[in-house]
Amino acid sequence: MRLRKEHYIIFTILFFGATFSQAQTSRYSKNNKPITAKSKRSKASIECPIFDERGYPYQGLGFKLGDPFALTYKFYATRNLALAIDAGKTASGLYNKYYQNAFDDYKPDSLTSSQSLQEISHKVTKDVFLEGKILYQWNAEKLSRGLQVYAGLGWQWRNATLIYDYLLEDNSSGSVVSTLGQTTQTRYTYGPVGVLGFEYAYFSIPISAFIEVEWFYDTGLDPGYNRFQGGVGLRYVFK
Repeated sequence: MRLRKEHYIIFTILFFGATFSQAQTSRYSKNNKPITAKSKRSKASIECPIFDERGYPYQGLGFKLGDPFALTYKFYATRNLALAIDAGKTASGLYNKYYQNAFDDYKPDSLTSSQSLQEISHKVTKDVFLEGKILYQWNAEKLSRGLQVYAGLGWQWRNATLIYDYLLEDNSSGSVVSTLGQTTQTRYTYGPVGVLGFEYAYFSIPISAFIEVEWFYDTGLDPGYNRFQGGVGLRYVFK
């Protein structure tokens, strides 16, 4: 399933970029007459500024939808180098099985051989993240005008609060005694993240559309745990 999602993401951005590029790069008007130099200058004056080589650095503010949902800031230092900072909320529903299995981490060592502890349900009351990434980007205009590919590395911090309802069974007296209980746990962790994405910005307004896939590797609370993440988003680009 993860592989299919990645292919779908890549196909979407290529289709998106090709469609808009074809619509906005036509050199002829509807009556097949060449566009005048005046029209070209007018369009260039409002074209997304990240295509002006003389204008770097630029900045971008926007949002990303997916896992996770985030507010995103990008600093375009040069044509090829950029820094991105994302902060927001993870898609908690995608981690239900993981959080269910994580209950084993909170079973007390004081349990005897005649006692058992089972999770009944859990509720996520907070699941937020923060990450910073250094990106290297290059033109993919052979595929579509205005399209860029980027890759990079960064670091992600995650903080989740979970409420577990559980059942404690004790048969030390010869008969099973069941007790309902509840515990609140905080999961704070961190680890490196790798990213691969596409960014398209050949619009008549300073807007950049992007789509990316990330790979998170937990080195804090659950060393070795890893997961693919991804999303689509928009940024407003300015000086």
